[in-house]
Amino acid sequence: MADKDLRERIKEVAVEHFNTNGYHGTTIRNIAKDVNCSLPMIYYYYKNKKELFDEIIKKEYFNLLEKQASLLKIDNVIDFYTKFIYDLNSLSNYDKQVYRLGIKVYLSFDGDEELMNLMDEWEKSILPRHREILKPHMKNVNNEKAVVRTLVHLLETMIENIVVKNRYLPEDEIREEISIVLQSCG
Repeated sequence: MADKDLRERIKEVAVEHFNTNGYHGTTIRNIAKDVNCSLPMIYYYYKNKKELFDEIIKKEYFNLLEKQASLLKIDNVIDFYTKFIYDLNSLSNYDKQVYRLGIKVYLSFDGDEELMNLMDEWEKSILPRHREILKPHMKNVNNEKAVVRTLVHLLETMIENIVVKNRYLPEDEIREEISIVLQSCG
């Protein structure tokens, strides 16, 4: 197996193990067994379990979020958010598992203090980021902060349903709920 392929396979198996057993319940030995390689081979790529987990969260998770966001165009905010959520239905199993791990760290269920601090910093940017997206569309809106917070809560619930609970959400239902929250945004 080529170096790049083996490294990717290690991450794939690690993502499965971290999802199933959590960070503390996962061992490098079990990952090596399921990858069908030696412990030293895994340690060749990752000096320890933390480094492997950190790469999955810091690179894979945040790259996935950036990739999803880069696919969107902001012509109409309802279409924008509907597409963002609906496209999560099409994520590969691996991407859903990476997303799930990111959510676990975000909710402080897994990971370490460093990753949780990273997620806290990212969380602080969520409301301002969505406020910027919605700003041009919120003319004559009485309580912009409440609209943005409500939208973010709705998006988080939909993401949880698709990514964590592995439920399919139809596009028309997504659009309907987002439209209700953003009805005042022309």
